[in-house]
Amino acid sequence: MISANNITLRVGKKALFEDVNIKFTEGNCYGLIGANGAGKSTFLKILSGQLEPTNGEVVITPGERLSFLQQDHFKYDEFLVLDTVIMGNARLYEIMKEKEVIYAKEDFTDEDGIRASELEAEFAAMDGWNAESDAANLLNGLGIATDLHYKYLKDLTGAEKVKVLLAQALFGNPDILLLDEPTNHLDLDAIAWLEEFLINFENTVIVVSHDRYFLNKVCTQIADIDYGKIQLYAGNYDFWYESSQLLIRQMKEANKKKEEKIKELQEFISRFSANASKSKQATSRKRALEKIQLDEIKPSSRKYPYIDFRPNREIGNEVLSVEGLSKTIDGEKILDNITFTLNHDDKVAFVGGNELAKTVLFKILIGEMEPDEGTYKWGITTSQAYFPKDFGGEFDNDYTITEWLTQYSENKDATYVRGFLGRMLFGGEDGVKRLTVLSGGEKVRCLLSKMMISGANVLLFDEPTNHLDMESITALNNGMIKFPGVLLFTSRDHQIVQTTANRIMEIVPGGKLIDKITTYDEYLESDEMARKRQTYTVETDDED
Repeated sequence: MISANNITLRVGKKALFEDVNIKFTEGNCYGLIGANGAGKSTFLKILSGQLEPTNGEVVITPGERLSFLQQDHFKYDEFLVLDTVIMGNARLYEIMKEKEVIYAKEDFTDEDGIRASELEAEFAAMDGWNAESDAANLLNGLGIATDLHYKYLKDLTGAEKVKVLLAQALFGNPDILLLDEPTNHLDLDAIAWLEEFLINFENTVIVVSHDRYFLNKVCTQIADIDYGKIQLYAGNYDFWYESSQLLIRQMKEANKKKEEKIKELQEFISRFSANASKSKQATSRKRALEKIQLDEIKPSSRKYPYIDFRPNREIGNEVLSVEGLSKTIDGEKILDNITFTLNHDDKVAFVGGNELAKTVLFKILIGEMEPDEGTYKWGITTSQAYFPKDFGGEFDNDYTITEWLTQYSENKDATYVRGFLGRMLFGGEDGVKRLTVLSGGEKVRCLLSKMMISGANVLLFDEPTNHLDMESITALNNGMIKFPGVLLFTSRDHQIVQTTANRIMEIVPGGKLIDKITTYDEYLESDEMARKRQTYTVETDDED
């Protein structure tokens, strides 16, 4: 068990948390949620001991081991992947290294023998003999191939490093597990594996995530941060949302009844206070009026943008024809004879572990990259808007956000342009913000404004939820569902894929395409999908 007792954290004069008291118990997975800037990651740092609160204390049951997901992706660059995972249990790793030093001695003394015997006993009690196989199983489950286990962390890609650090946090059955955005940079297969791991994990988990499907799948309770306080709700994310909305509705209804009663009492007092025969009744009603207290309903600190993609023209029957597209990069076949035709009502989710393949395909279709072979043709009624995964170049100037968006608008009227920025929560003076000072989330909201103002009837999104908070992701999800045109998109957000796509395309190893008209959940459950995944697992094992 871990508890926060009277935790207060002040940053300057501002209190990020004020007298927070909360207890996290064994057997529960807590989803820590709140608006951007509410302090979710900060609170995890306080719980893990990385940050000292201004007041209060964190108490952990004696003897329990706490593990957390490291955010420094370069900290273990000089260590082997397998060793990095085992470091998740610091004491076990210390024992392994001390044993190595003792057994490497040429002048092995009696004292060394005694010490080695002590270490071996502790090592066995910690199930040390299974440490390497347990670490390997975690890595394999997250998609880190066996041939990478004995490489140095510096030789891995950024996404692979994230998986190794996640395996480190999970290693050794910690009593308390703190995870800050664990699904970031994970492919959908790895996320599904992590979901099953946490569902079966019997100790305490506290997780911060913007992935609603993930929170619904793994959480037994939700800890909601709002206005420096943390309120616990039993159930998953959807249950929290319904409960919190119900509570607000009930308070508003109760206040409405109280306001009606206040009005009734005030009218009686005003009418009869000067009437001698009614004076006692008027006095009695004055006392009753003084006792009525309206419930204070604080507006949430959460803010939802309004995302509405409206095409300037209706799309025709001929949308996109792709024939035999192939692309090789650095000797690797990324796309191999990709062929498909889009219909006017298609919303296509591109899935699969090879993120580069999906990005390359999108860049080819939007005209930013040439294929080695094959052709593609957009219908004459189509117009396209593209959200790139790597959007750094989009903001490589010193425009204000209003100036930046105006260049993409046919209507140059400042009020018209600012209206689209206002929908994305850029109000008032925000319009003169310089691009150079924008956060990642603000840049994404600018790009979504650009796509809305374009009036395109075909939208291509390459991982649009990166950097977005839960409220913006929800708004984007709703906007994608309502969009009357054609969608091509990639996303790690299971809920967006499931609720938006009516067609699934997976680029499998080797660059081939599987194309199915189905929902995402049905696709994952299909017999063909299960056989395909088993085939690739066997092929990988054979190579090892």
